[in-house]
Amino acid sequence: MFAVSEPAAAQRFTLDLGATSPPGPNSTTGRIVQLLLLMTILSVAPAILMMVTAFTRVVVVLSILRRALSTNSSPPNVVVMSLAICITVFIMAPTFQAAWDAGIKPLINGKITEAEAFDKNAAPFHDFMMRHVREKDLSLFMNMAKTPQVERPEDTPLQALVPAFMISELRRSFEIGFLIYVPFIIIDIMIASVLMSMGMMMLPPMTLSLPFKLIFFVLVDGWYLLVGSLVQSFQGS
Repeated sequence: MFAVSEPAAAQRFTLDLGATSPPGPNSTTGRIVQLLLLMTILSVAPAILMMVTAFTRVVVVLSILRRALSTNSSPPNVVVMSLAICITVFIMAPTFQAAWDAGIKPLINGKITEAEAFDKNAAPFHDFMMRHVREKDLSLFMNMAKTPQVERPEDTPLQALVPAFMISELRRSFEIGFLIYVPFIIIDIMIASVLMSMGMMMLPPMTLSLPFKLIFFVLVDGWYLLVGSLVQSFQGS
């Protein structure tokens, strides 16, 4: 009743990880390594896109604006991040399209290999960063990496270009943030002076300055000016 046929009992489960396959990218082991590399790249892809796009400048400027308005958590972080992503996608649309046409689309059609697709995808982002990086910042990282001077801009190594581009973006975002802060500081000073002249020194100035800041920002059409200036700061380079 409990007898099992000998062929069924003799069956064994085996897992071939490439020991019987010829070595190469098409072997089982090669495919597993490629899958692991792909999963690793996908996990860090958002951080990589933040480093090589306009996202850094946009999100820092929006965060400084919220701080200057003294609205604390309004707009909430999810709104700030969503707006920053939307503006970044709009600014980077030509670069994304160039990367798709040059690398991703041919890779999907099987016309190029993964290595060729990486180089072709990186080229549009490399060009974008070269157009917006400061020479001083780029020279700093080139010297620290002991990289010889390149004859062509497209030969600049990414290991020096990416960090140089990021600190260049931080510098520009702080410059824009200073210009944003100035009018709101003036409003704070005016409100504080009025309160002191009225002898109401115990009343926090920010309590009264917030509505004036908001109405000022609305009257000057602040979102239109800020977003327009951010986009033009990239298109003009």
